[in-house]
Amino acid sequence: MPDELDVLERHPKTAKPGEVMRPHNLMCFGCGAESPHGLHLEMYAGEGFTVEAKMPVEQWMEGGPGVIHGGILSSALDDVMGMTPRLLGPPGVTVHLQIDFLQPIPVGKTLHIRAEILGRQRRKIYTEGVAHLGDPGRPVARANGVFVTVDVREHFAEHVENSAKAAEYLGGKPQL
Repeated sequence: MPDELDVLERHPKTAKPGEVMRPHNLMCFGCGAESPHGLHLEMYAGEGFTVEAKMPVEQWMEGGPGVIHGGILSSALDDVMGMTPRLLGPPGVTVHLQIDFLQPIPVGKTLHIRAEILGRQRRKIYTEGVAHLGDPGRPVARANGVFVTVDVREHFAEHVENSAKAAEYLGGKPQL
């Protein structure tokens, strides 16, 4: 993370602490309510520059016998951390994600994820994510990420026609 960072200011129209944040888009694998095979994460704005979510670790998420697949855990961390730019204003996309898997996460447990903005430099937003099984002092995974804010319509213009919601996004108000 660079030494010189911009002053963080919470956007006045973002969700208030404790409120549910709207999904990235309805088909988002992480938070989209209409994603047929998604995680369906419900995320809440926290105090300051934080976002929190809970995720039941279900049987279909299994990687090693009886534990979550690392890719599913990575997706969940990426999505929660990727929601933090909305606390400042425009959404961001992942440009770097690094995860430390600290211990196996058993199927049947509830994973708690908390993401926080560590700093911002122009369009780059530096984040940290921590996952635990109910005891914040005993993390099961830690992540660091960099997200870059984008103009959603411009950034996804070339690809929106591939979306299951293409007609809705191209013909009306996209939920991006």
